Amino acid sequence: MILNKTTGEIIKIRVISADNFYKRFKGLMGKKDIDYALLFSNFLDPSIHTSFMRFTIDVYFLDENKIILEKTTLKPWKFYKPEKKAKYILETKKDLLKLKIGEKLDFI
Repeated sequence: MILNKTTGEIIKIRVISADNFYKRFKGLMGKKDIDYALLFSNFLDPSIHTSFMRFTIDVYFLDENKIILEKTTLKPWKFYKPEKKAKYILETKKDLLKLKIGEKLDFI
């Protein structure tokens, strides 16, 4: 689940941690649909791609305090490099979450 510390809202969505090389490499490639969020950390480069993906995603870039710095929406076969350095990346199906830049999150 996600706790939006800015609004106090608890978002009842499963958050899967991409906490090893394989999970980070695989990401959402090949999935037909998802009803969860994928949280990336411990990566070398915060740029992302949607190669081999079948649906549009929303991507949230968070700093070390889990504050949303940037958000983008990407269709399959696109590449994106954030303007600001991120510590965490949260990927979801487009429009699954209604989070805004500046909001502080926690994962529970």
